[in-house]
Amino acid sequence: MEERRERADAARNRRAILAAAEELLRRNDPDQVSIEDVAAAAGVGKGTVFHRFGSRAGLMRALMEERVLALHEAIASGPPPLGPGAPPGERLQAFLDAVVRHVAGNIGLLTAHEHALATQRHAEGRREANPVYLFWHGHVSALIAEARPALDADLLAHVLLGSLHADSVVRMLWRGEADRLAAGMRVLVSGLLGPSGGET
Repeated sequence: MEERRERADAARNRRAILAAAEELLRRNDPDQVSIEDVAAAAGVGKGTVFHRFGSRAGLMRALMEERVLALHEAIASGPPPLGPGAPPGERLQAFLDAVVRHVAGNIGLLTAHEHALATQRHAEGRREANPVYLFWHGHVSALIAEARPALDADLLAHVLLGSLHADSVVRMLWRGEADRLAAGMRVLVSGLLGPSGGET
């Protein structure tokens, strides 16, 4: 019974911490939201936040993973073209459109996450170690490989996804130019896979 109560308390604290972080990011510049601020808003000690998430980057990553869950479910089992059943080129276009919408809608959180990663020097601080990035990269590289087997799908997936983190691109999203970015990504995919998306 005691163990069950501790688990319930831990789950409640996790929800409170994530909700507090989301609200603070909605109202403040990302680099102004500290672990201390989140702990105070959630009504827990700073040590509780560190114990549950490990670091500021860990907290931002957990919040980001919560937000991308629906997107990942749509990719895995939703209707085409985002989900299975469409040609790889169409799926890649749909995925990048969805990612641009997701990034645009969560630009404050993503900026906070990038800022937190920049303060870490160990392996977990690398973007490539992030489970969300790993999932996205695996999906993009698989679609490229299916459409154009002769291409270096691993490298090209990094290039496509990495472009979303460029400072100039981030500034575009802050200015509300998501449609412009999505159109540009569609041009890149057409040039990479051909107008038919690699289908013959």
